[in-house]
Amino acid sequence: MDKEQINREWMVEQQIAGRGVEDERVLEAMRKVPRHLFVPPHAKNDAYSDWPIRIGHSQTISQPYVVGLMSALLGVEVHHRVLDVGTGSGYQAAILGELAVEVHSIERFADLAESAGAVLNELGYKNVHIHIGDGTQGFVASAPYDRILVGASAPSVPEPLLEQLADNGRLVIPVGNRLSQKIEVWDKKEKGFSHSSSIPVIFVPLIGRHGWGQ
Repeated sequence: MDKEQINREWMVEQQIAGRGVEDERVLEAMRKVPRHLFVPPHAKNDAYSDWPIRIGHSQTISQPYVVGLMSALLGVEVHHRVLDVGTGSGYQAAILGELAVEVHSIERFADLAESAGAVLNELGYKNVHIHIGDGTQGFVASAPYDRILVGASAPSVPEPLLEQLADNGRLVIPVGNRLSQKIEVWDKKEKGFSHSSSIPVIFVPLIGRHGWGQ
């Protein structure tokens, strides 16, 4: 076992499983995906640390625990098609690529999308597709989605994302003001939507037509 694999094992046991995330598929995905390849060169030594890391454009790669928790809340099954809003580094998309049959990830910054796509391609994630655009509008071309995960905070849930959920679909998103949010879980039922809240968090703002504006 090399150093990075040891770091991943420690990260999962101490930061994620140790805080109550029990989804074995999520834990295994996080043991497998080389997080250090998704962070900037200057941050390699912090790749498995218990905090978010800046990746440029005022964006971050989320704290490992938050990635694990949101992935577990999403409840991805092997046959699911997933939309990942806010590609960023591409790390969350890689985790989802381990869990789902197909992932579409959308990012508004072209250079982040391109660098994430390069790493994902190098690692062989042929089921993860990166798109450049306004994530608050979703990605209609491949809708509907069984699961949608949003990696930035919104003042309310963007309506286009709810519209792009398949029957019995689920959306996980941080909702609140710019300084404080809670992770919300939205489930599409036969007669509408139900939702619940999880832990308080602080995410970068979701910028776009149905988020915090331009």
